[in-house]
Amino acid sequence: MNNSGMLRRQLTPLEPLVKQVEGAAALDEPAKTAGKKVRSLLSAQPLKDAVSGTWLGHAVHPMLTDVVIGSFVSATMLDVLGGDGTGTAQRRLIGLGMAAYAPTALTGVNDWADTEISDDAVRRTGVVHAATNALALSLYAISLRARRRGADRTGTVFGALGAGVLMAGGYLGGHLSLTKGVGADQTVFDRGPTDWTRAADASQLPEGRMTRIVVDDTPVLLLRRGEEIFALHDRCSHRGCSLSDGELEGDDVVCACHGSRFDIRSGALKQGPATSPQPAFQVRLVDELVEIRRLSLPPS
Repeated sequence: MNNSGMLRRQLTPLEPLVKQVEGAAALDEPAKTAGKKVRSLLSAQPLKDAVSGTWLGHAVHPMLTDVVIGSFVSATMLDVLGGDGTGTAQRRLIGLGMAAYAPTALTGVNDWADTEISDDAVRRTGVVHAATNALALSLYAISLRARRRGADRTGTVFGALGAGVLMAGGYLGGHLSLTKGVGADQTVFDRGPTDWTRAADASQLPEGRMTRIVVDDTPVLLLRRGEEIFALHDRCSHRGCSLSDGELEGDDVVCACHGSRFDIRSGALKQGPATSPQPAFQVRLVDELVEIRRLSLPPS
């Protein structure tokens, strides 16, 4: 079948705009500078774990965005549907959204900075996402100031403008997390083999050194210590870096990219910025061949 006869995927209404944003190479230099600065400022523990969501079990940013968006949009909806007649509810909601904006932006820029290094599309989209949200904040701040001076009609107009800009920023934020995987567990759709599967020849595993192999398309880290062999998913759950490129400190595997720590024996998360543990595998020897299967299954 020639190209003219092939079915083509229909573009969503905003996809051409997103493609333009992702292709805006002019954003790279300022974005790289900002990303480097953010990583430097937020590198210290326990601050890094706090803003990454290690304590929560997933990224903090999506949860906080609900507060900002919900507060701002609720104020605008009250303008449309009718509030208490005094405008007090709208002013309070806008104030709440503004108060929640700083921690929301902080957690978001942290997640973005850890990803933009290796992904041009994320780098550029993140900059536009942040700028759009900042514009929405400014519009709502103007709206609040007008309301406090008694210019409710002006406040309503600027609030409506802010809501429109905020929705655009929210769309880009959804694209970053749901399409580009920023903040998502990088192993969630690839947990590894569920049945015993041949992985390697035990005699070829160097003592005390992490080795990367691929088992049924799943990258696996193997470590031999005397008579014991440990196996973890080699793709870091945080941003997908290869754990076998990192360091082994005692029982901890330390990711070379962002410093997340996992227990080599169980995959348990010891330190962020990762928010999810590493999938671990049961290991057995059959005629000096290493076989593995996902640890979530009960041992035979």
